[in-house]
Amino acid sequence: MRPIDIVPVPANSADPAPVFPWPNQARCVVFPSFDVDVESAWLSMDVKNVDRLVTLSFGGYDTRVGVPKILEYLRAIELKSTFFIPGWVVDAHPAMCEAIAKDSHEIGHHGYSHKRPEPQEFEQDVEEIDRGLDALKRVLGVVPVGYRAPSGENYDCLLKHLRDRGIIYSSSWRDDIRPYRHRLRDGSEGPIELPVNMSFDDWLYGMSNRFSPRQMLPKEHVLSIWNGEFDQTREWGGLVTMVLHPQVTGRPMRLGIFREFIARVRGIGDAWLATGEQIARHYAASETKLKTASRLRASPDGFVTRAARSEPENL
Repeated sequence: MRPIDIVPVPANSADPAPVFPWPNQARCVVFPSFDVDVESAWLSMDVKNVDRLVTLSFGGYDTRVGVPKILEYLRAIELKSTFFIPGWVVDAHPAMCEAIAKDSHEIGHHGYSHKRPEPQEFEQDVEEIDRGLDALKRVLGVVPVGYRAPSGENYDCLLKHLRDRGIIYSSSWRDDIRPYRHRLRDGSEGPIELPVNMSFDDWLYGMSNRFSPRQMLPKEHVLSIWNGEFDQTREWGGLVTMVLHPQVTGRPMRLGIFREFIARVRGIGDAWLATGEQIARHYAASETKLKTASRLRASPDGFVTRAARSEPENL
């Protein structure tokens, strides 16, 4: 197929993101989240890395230093975050994952082997989702409500499968600054999307690849970008989704960048720091109120049944 042969329709058919008010009169939301890939990120890049132990040690930093240091910091400032963990990592490093769960952080789905989803490989991707769900439940007793696509890719059939498996929200798309509800190609509703701001992906500044020609950026550059993006997103009343990796942000100087940024956000005082589940459930509740109000306005006598007022079961 040539690009000229592709039917000219929008890739995303979701309605525009509604402007729901944030809780407690907050002006914006900051969603700190961590992708705990450990060795799976390097194995999914090249399966031959299974015997390249120094290459795998980049990911091994998660378990030995990165995650413990991040958990220590989050405990100190009493902040709950979201950790997206592949099922392979849960099976390989149960003690690390149990430590995250013990501190009552949200644990989200991040595939099983960190395989990048591909539309031509739906059966493999279904296996990735289902094995990931099994590992989270079997080892941690967790039934996740959030999903972040490994390597940041997804497609319609997989999004439907995620919805049918009980996933309430996704956090992978890059096309908005506010949450919205996916519309699947069959016309049905999909999960809520908590869009990612690529400016807050630490891999771009700290480690894009072991042998990448891209230079690592110093603290002053990263903070300048993060603060500038936060300030403008706050003015627009949007969502700042941070995609952080313990093998990057868990490094000494880079954990300092995160600390300084969070301290500044808290110091400003009108941003809601929340987990993905908290944001998604707030969106779902606001959406339900809007639908109920619309039905009331449409009803001739202004009466809505008790069933019509209740929230959908999967919210």
